[in-house]
Amino acid sequence: MEAPMTNNAARFASIPPPRDHVLWSLFNFFYMNVCCLGFGALYFSIKARDRKVVGDIEGARGYGSKARCLNIVALCLSLLFFIIIIIVLAAGTATAANAINIRRN
Repeated sequence: MEAPMTNNAARFASIPPPRDHVLWSLFNFFYMNVCCLGFGALYFSIKARDRKVVGDIEGARGYGSKARCLNIVALCLSLLFFIIIIIVLAAGTATAANAINIRRN
């Protein structure tokens, strides 16, 4: 006869494994490495995966959280950088067009 499942066993069975965000970190490392944040995120992602393999769930969760935060910051800074570049190019184009129109008149 099998022993009934205790409440603790049911609770641990329903907890999902921690995420390590390795793919997101690789993307940020190769394409959006602002201030080397992508490298830091990749480092913590690999540490989270190592901790998960060893069985240290809390350590993996901590490293995964750090990787996620660094990925978010890297993504936001990269998007802000690209938006600023687009604004500067648009302003420069408008200024050049205005200067050409003034010389024609």
